[in-house]
Amino acid sequence: MKSLTIILIMLVFIGGFTACNDELDVQNPNNQTTYDFGDSELELQEAIIACYNRIRLEGTFARVGYTLDAVRGDEVWNSSQQWYLEYDNLNSPGTIGIGDEWIWRDNYHVVNRTNFVLSKVDGVDMSEDAYNQIAGQALFLRSLAYYELATYYQTVPLITDYADYSDINTMYASNNTQDDVFDQIDADLKKAMQMLPSRDEGGEWAQGRATRGAAAGYLARSLMFRHKFDTALIVLKDIIAGKYGHYELTADYGDNFREGAQYENNSESLFEVQFMDYGTGGTDEEWTPVNISSEATQGHAVESNYASQDLGSWGDLAGSPWLYNLFKKENSTDGRLDPRLYWTLVTYEAEYNSYAGLNTAAYPNGDPRSNTIYQEDITATPLSNTSQGGISIAKFTNARNNIYSAITNGLHCGINLRLMRYSDVLLRAAECENEVNGPTQTAIDYINEVRRRVALPDLQLADFPTADHLFEQIANVERPKEFGCENGRGIDLLRWGFFYDAARLNQLVQHGYYKLDGTASTEELTAETASASSFQYYTNGHEYFPIFQSTLNANPNLVGNSANKNEDNGPAFLAKWSVRPVVE
Repeated sequence: MKSLTIILIMLVFIGGFTACNDELDVQNPNNQTTYDFGDSELELQEAIIACYNRIRLEGTFARVGYTLDAVRGDEVWNSSQQWYLEYDNLNSPGTIGIGDEWIWRDNYHVVNRTNFVLSKVDGVDMSEDAYNQIAGQALFLRSLAYYELATYYQTVPLITDYADYSDINTMYASNNTQDDVFDQIDADLKKAMQMLPSRDEGGEWAQGRATRGAAAGYLARSLMFRHKFDTALIVLKDIIAGKYGHYELTADYGDNFREGAQYENNSESLFEVQFMDYGTGGTDEEWTPVNISSEATQGHAVESNYASQDLGSWGDLAGSPWLYNLFKKENSTDGRLDPRLYWTLVTYEAEYNSYAGLNTAAYPNGDPRSNTIYQEDITATPLSNTSQGGISIAKFTNARNNIYSAITNGLHCGINLRLMRYSDVLLRAAECENEVNGPTQTAIDYINEVRRRVALPDLQLADFPTADHLFEQIANVERPKEFGCENGRGIDLLRWGFFYDAARLNQLVQHGYYKLDGTASTEELTAETASASSFQYYTNGHEYFPIFQSTLNANPNLVGNSANKNEDNGPAFLAKWSVRPVVE
């Protein structure tokens, strides 16, 4: 009897344990892994949205990934003399997180997610259109991340197979050459151009997504970085001809820097990073990849860096006096200031008060143009930084939009960041035409289309006797006035080789003069009148950012780049290409 009792008790325990094991095998649908996710079209559509989310982080385009290229250029300087200083001076020691680590970290999150999508998409049954849309977007976003990585860090690991992350022998990848990375960028973008719909074909779906035109625009950028001007010119001409969708300049330049559905994803935009309009998101600030709050603000912090500390921002970055005076050298045909000054720098200009309600060629929408910023009237240019001074930056802030009266520091600004505009296509086409065929009327016509939007007088071919003369106009007049304080100027200086020619480097020093006197200095500065220049501190090799030392320590296969080694890239650049001489 005792034996029977013991047997019954054991059977109860066995049954109980079996029942528990059955419950433990139940999968939590809220805790899926990469092994059991991505096996349907719907899940891959969700994964693609997650890829877009990663380009909206601090290290990609929500803050430093956007602004650090601007401060690397010659039209923005570090007015706080704290954050960003080593990147403005181009001499980071490789131990500072904001540039050496964050941009690397967040762009590789984009690479990781897009690689995941591409590892799954071939195994899922779906229509050809759905396949092309999913794979094409992943290829574009991966190429965008690698474009940022290669232009910030020069030699980076090229990881294109998601399986590599699961093997310790391939997870710790070594550096690839910059050419290797750009070869992959070109290949990805060419595929994306074939797979994605144009913005016209995509309709509502294409609003805010990568399209064939976006891929074509970035392919031209990639080709031009390696001086493949003849091939890039073909792509650019096709964009202009409408092969990849219809693009045109907005009538009002300012429409590229306003928030709202009537302005964002407009006719001029090839690709932009989407942020929710001010006040429509949540309250949690999602700075890093580990933050996945459903209540994220879904805004950016570019305004917090660019705007005036007088008005609540951090006051870290300012526009250069050189850029301000470049705008002042040439008025529109109606006598008014170039309206791009209004949208680029927050300066007090007495004549703005007389523009209210005037519908002119320079201000086609007839909006009130006054000295009201953040809903406050100003009688003097506000300081970028209350201690150091400097000219506050207007672009991708609400200084000129007057949506609110005070800046809330952090990820709150809702203006979409237009990463590539049609005006860039036109000016790049002019540059390529000039490189391939010398100064031609075709190149002049491309430039004049951009100038006419802001009612500047047409350029005349006769005024540019050589390709060097026209290049100078494009590089140091047209591009900085059209794209001043936007992401991309630092990359331009790299591809032009301005760091590898003594006269060009001296020119950058002159452009980079600033004054630390607690004023919004707008006078043309010289070596005698300036406090310093960003470029006087430049260390060889630091036109690129160093790879973070902790990243190098963690990966035994990774070595430092030219910035880690203080290595001069000039000989290698000049062995392949030349630097156009300065033309006064």
